[in-house]
Amino acid sequence: QVQVVESGGGLVQAGGSLRLSCAASGPTYMRDTMGWFRQTPGKEREFVAAIAWRAGTTYYADSVKGRFTISRDNGKNTVYLQMNSLKPEDTAVYYCAATPPLPGTVVVERIRYNYWGQGTQVTVSS
Repeated sequence: QVQVVESGGGLVQAGGSLRLSCAASGPTYMRDTMGWFRQTPGKEREFVAAIAWRAGTTYYADSVKGRFTISRDNGKNTVYLQMNSLKPEDTAVYYCAATPPLPGTVVVERIRYNYWGQGTQVTVSS
């Protein structure tokens, strides 16, 4: 069984940085694609970034490209989301998700992910 646990959320001023962590456990194949999504009240959960664990290929939403970086540490079975130049509109609950290998064209689709964490709150003040 795959489990993912997020950490690292908090309150930061606009322009600041935060790093989210997602510790993953379980069969490697079942969590080869790791993604970050975010959600605000009343809105759909939206794609932020994803990484293919073995290949290292990364994907980003246009809204975060150039500001956020997704990476992985194989030894620690952890995926990171480094968030720089944060904006108030980045405020959301951030969720880590995992699933077997996905084609790059569908990594943005939350329905493709089988395993989800509990989420961590990120608040960016103006």
